[in-house]
Amino acid sequence: MGRIVLKDVTKAFGDVTVIPPLNLTIEDGEFAVFVGPSGCGKSTLLRLIAGLEDVTSGRIEIDGTEATAAPPSKRGLAMVFQSYALYPHMSVRKNIMFPLRMAGMDKAEQNRRVDLAASVLNLTDYLDRRPGQLSGGQRQRVAIGRAIVREPSAFLFDEPLSNLDAALRVGMRLEISELHTRLKTTMVYVTHDQVEAMTMADKIVVLRAGHIEQVGNPLDLYREPRNLFVAGFIGSPKMNFIEGPEAAKHNAHTIGIRPEHIAVSADIGPWSGVVGVSEHLGSDTFFHVHQTGLADVITVRADGEVGFRHGDRIHLTPRADVIHRFDDKGLRIA
Repeated sequence: MGRIVLKDVTKAFGDVTVIPPLNLTIEDGEFAVFVGPSGCGKSTLLRLIAGLEDVTSGRIEIDGTEATAAPPSKRGLAMVFQSYALYPHMSVRKNIMFPLRMAGMDKAEQNRRVDLAASVLNLTDYLDRRPGQLSGGQRQRVAIGRAIVREPSAFLFDEPLSNLDAALRVGMRLEISELHTRLKTTMVYVTHDQVEAMTMADKIVVLRAGHIEQVGNPLDLYREPRNLFVAGFIGSPKMNFIEGPEAAKHNAHTIGIRPEHIAVSADIGPWSGVVGVSEHLGSDTFFHVHQTGLADVITVRADGEVGFRHGDRIHLTPRADVIHRFDDKGLRIA
């Protein structure tokens, strides 16, 4: 039980509309990720679902029940914020237990739920500690535990990993994905990081200026982006875009080719250029190739053992079967 439906939902602050009419369905048990650049409306949309912002017009349904005007406490949802918002004077157990105490739940049931959540989140050995004695990742797990014990219809995550360092982000990303597999509960997750979106989501919702640009599973968005915005946002490093005569050869205004779909050679290939900055990541190397007349810079993803240096002239061969074509409005040409 966790199906969320938005029907012609809008949000305006005064005369400024930040969410134009928007329709979206998140199915029960899905892991849906809202992704887009800063200011695109993803956190506002999450807050509308949670009831923390009032809908200007439209309708929100949760589990088939009208919830547009319902207060947050009546929606059956649990939200995990960017900040942990833990009580520093309380133990981990009491922090996780707090919403159950406020609801007046039986003490034995409170302890049962806390122990279960702690077991799921590997926090059992830390229940008697205070937040100041925990790492950032452990504190985030406590915040998630406080949401789990409520046994909600859906979890709402608002950029929960943005305060963590790179290594902890990767670890927590895996933990949240594993949690979804175990609980099979609907999760709606907001991030500006498209790598998080690609690795965690069943369904990605790409937003720009409050509009939904595309909805689909990660590989669909990667393989068949609907427009130039989605093509440039999904994928790391981002897609290369080329206009002019080279695009015209493919009957397009713009063509796109991903860095991983370009072969490099010292002497063979239809395109050539001079190596600029190289980013060596061990397994991969990203070459930024200066190519006058085609594009200012083309990014190429190559095997980490490829040994070109700054100033070398190299040749590039794009894979013909994965060249993306776009018209003069930036829309995908099938």
